[in-house]
Amino acid sequence: MDDITLARHVAGEAGRLLREIQQTAPADALGTKELKDHGDREAQTYLANALATERPRDSVLSEEAQDSGERLAAHRVWIIDPLDGTREFSEGRDDWAVHVALWERGELTAGAVALPGLNTVLTSTDPTPTWAEPSQVRLAVSRSRATPLVIELAEQLGAELVPMGSAGFKVAAVVRGEVDAYVHTGGQYEWDSAAPIAVARAAGLYTSRIDGSPMRYNNANPYLPDLVVSNPYIADTLMTLLAESTHREAE
Repeated sequence: MDDITLARHVAGEAGRLLREIQQTAPADALGTKELKDHGDREAQTYLANALATERPRDSVLSEEAQDSGERLAAHRVWIIDPLDGTREFSEGRDDWAVHVALWERGELTAGAVALPGLNTVLTSTDPTPTWAEPSQVRLAVSRSRATPLVIELAEQLGAELVPMGSAGFKVAAVVRGEVDAYVHTGGQYEWDSAAPIAVARAAGLYTSRIDGSPMRYNNANPYLPDLVVSNPYIADTLMTLLAESTHREAE
């Protein structure tokens, strides 16, 4: 099977495995570290074995596996997050995801984001949606808190804040047209965003770092702390406001 078919397949299968674990967990396991760890471990094992079988010569960067410097010399690196949103998963919620992306020679070339709670998998070959300027801007934010920068941005845009779980679920919400942008400044790693960014780019959305620079992957240090994913019709306004805010913070 080709790379995107493989990404879709393994993300979907890992999602089904996790959904079964979630739905069969006893009530007293909900919200526990043990359930989070169990999900992480089982999904990581499945994905690692599947990729090793189907693409034995490729390297892998995963949240749940020890990083190897060998990937820096590789031409093909799978960047995966077996369970994005362990908190939501452990609480029996739907807003979590599985990420599978392929990086080749400097670019993301395939991506799949499984949303098991919605019984769907988004990929970088899905039909491109038709975007329009929103009458009321909606920003995806963390369930626990919105950062001061995002709160200020919402006030300037007159935007509605829409709380939800994992990073992948938030990007997927922009792709699905449920919100208009996701701005993150709280710290992430490459596996948190690689597959979602691949899907978002293919959907015709604007994607970048907070400073407007492109999202780049397979770096020696996988820390990639901020991102912007936006409906293209509001991207210029969004980035102008972000630039003004960060400039004021630097003064």
